[in-house]
Amino acid sequence: MKDHTYFVYILASKSRVLYIGISNSVQRRTTEHRDELEGFCRRYRVWRLVHYERFHYVLNAIHREKAVKGWSRVKKIALIEATNPTWEDLSQQFGSPAQLGHIPPQHFGGGNEQQIPRRCAPLDDKGDESGYNDHDE
Repeated sequence: MKDHTYFVYILASKSRVLYIGISNSVQRRTTEHRDELEGFCRRYRVWRLVHYERFHYVLNAIHREKAVKGWSRVKKIALIEATNPTWEDLSQQFGSPAQLGHIPPQHFGGGNEQQIPRRCAPLDDKGDESGYNDHDE
């Protein structure tokens, strides 16, 4: 079985405009934001990766992204500054050894992440929920 990894990430501009997203490759997605020809990140120069969290289950990552997006700005800033008090661009560390004194962002919910159950059943071709299984294998 393939091991999946998903990330919730926060990008910031120098003036601290924030963008929160989700991806299965934070490195690739950060590069895509920098290369955008138009859009929010281009308009506000939101390119610095200042925080990210790793997940094994996509539903957990989606849940966390929605939760963080609903937080106040003060709470989002506290989250960033808990692991990156100087707001350094963490994407510059991809492919390089970890820096001494740098505390990498932790898993949301600790090391034993449990999958969040689906809140709605997927429908089959007939609009039936009969094949619904609340726990992915």
